[in-house]
Amino acid sequence: MDLEGQSKSLTFDNQSIRRGFIRKVYLILMAQLLVTFAVVAMFAFCPEAKIFASRNPWLFWLAVAIMLLTMLSMLCCENVRRETPTNFIFLGLFTVAESFLLGISASRYHGQEVLLAIGITAAICLALTLFALQTKYDFTTMGGILIACLMALFIFGLMAIFVGGNMLALIYASLGAVLFSIYLIYDTQLMMGGNHKYAISPEEYIFATLNLYLDIINIFMDLLTIFGLTGE
Repeated sequence: MDLEGQSKSLTFDNQSIRRGFIRKVYLILMAQLLVTFAVVAMFAFCPEAKIFASRNPWLFWLAVAIMLLTMLSMLCCENVRRETPTNFIFLGLFTVAESFLLGISASRYHGQEVLLAIGITAAICLALTLFALQTKYDFTTMGGILIACLMALFIFGLMAIFVGGNMLALIYASLGAVLFSIYLIYDTQLMMGGNHKYAISPEEYIFATLNLYLDIINIFMDLLTIFGLTGE
């Protein structure tokens, strides 16, 4: 999930460009999160939505295909994520597909657990964003370490699937929540630029939004898993 971190040299010399870039990223991100958590809440509290999804399993595989296609296109193709309105179309399709998949996953949990996960996710993300803005430590230099940790977490997740057991699942979800919390700080500082070693080009607002969105969604799902396991 790492970005194309690039040297900040001339990227953010104009402060108005930086502010406009950050404002655009957060406006798009808020729209994504509103859609996503609205769909998640619908699946958590509306039995009809669960029944509809269970009776139409092809929608799940269609959502998976759309999610993978749009995400890989935005990550790998510069033109797709930079050209308007193509970038918004792809991001919109990705958000709807990902929201549907998250809704199906959240439908396995109690409504109270879903609301608790949403609330704590919002609190954690707000606190981490404020920390990323004021800390003197430069997290943008940790790209290689974070990738290594992500690969280790992936391997541990495969082991947890084959071995099974609630304890391994709980450890995996806890480590995932911590790792993606650090990723949220890392991606926030990449977006902010300033005195950090690496920054994202202002043209990459879709890329920045996508990474922040994925960080938040992963934190939410890990917390939901933790609450589901500890509430059993």
